[in-house]
Amino acid sequence: MTYVNSVKSIRIHKALVKELRDLDTGLRSRIAELLDLLASGESLGMPISRPMSDIAHGVHELRIKDAGGQYRVFYYTKVGDAILVFHLFKKKTQQLPKREREIASKRLKDLL
Repeated sequence: MTYVNSVKSIRIHKALVKELRDLDTGLRSRIAELLDLLASGESLGMPISRPMSDIAHGVHELRIKDAGGQYRVFYYTKVGDAILVFHLFKKKTQQLPKREREIASKRLKDLL
């Protein structure tokens, strides 16, 4: 799925589209708002976004908190005309679980 904005388009991994649809409307709206800011050229820093170079250079995570918990959305910025959004998970531990890292890496490779 691709959304076009005036500066960059947002490309979402096909497996993530269903996961996003299953989210609470408020959480989904917050994610869309943050992605729109990124696509329009905003630079988001801590505490909203941070680099995830252990996945790949150019990968960042959106850090979103709501009543249901903490969520992470991974995106990649090193494509000239697009932001690639490829993984979402509910955070349950301090460290990034190995399974989530593997899924994220595979999905990023799919989009690239």
